[in-house]
Amino acid sequence: MNLVTLLPFIVLIGAMFLMTRSAKKKQQAAAQMRDHMTPGTGVRTIGGMYATVKEIGDDTVTLEVAPGVHAIFAKNAIGAVLDDEEYNRIVHGRAADLTIDTPVVPDDASSLTQSGTEGDAPKLDMGKKDAPQADAPQADAPQADEPQADAPKGDEPKDGKADGEAGAK
Repeated sequence: MNLVTLLPFIVLIGAMFLMTRSAKKKQQAAAQMRDHMTPGTGVRTIGGMYATVKEIGDDTVTLEVAPGVHAIFAKNAIGAVLDDEEYNRIVHGRAADLTIDTPVVPDDASSLTQSGTEGDAPKLDMGKKDAPQADAPQADAPQADEPQADAPKGDEPKDGKADGEAGAK
């Protein structure tokens, strides 16, 4: 056999070796992370649920997902073990350093009005426009003495169908 014919097989075997090696490293890192779990640490499951470790068994972990609510998970279902600062920031919304120089953006638009008090600001009507008043004629509205060709007569609908009639012919 020639070396040129064996070269693709050698490259393929080398690529497979490198891929399995990186996968084994990831598995070992995940196993090591799960071994560092202790009761009281915060974790995130692979499904994205945050909880606190209560008990650790051989293959299972008991997590407290809410005060007094415990669930049993497989150890393989733990996606990340979080340090206390990160867990408190995500779950409880507590930041360790509250002296951040970035401006705080309010949840609502109440602080964006010009006046400081709520009663002084004019209220904007964001709803539908009211129907035009009958006593104020508009420029584009037809006058009373002009016949309306498009207007339905009486209670008859525009398309000539009564309520409940199907559109099939």
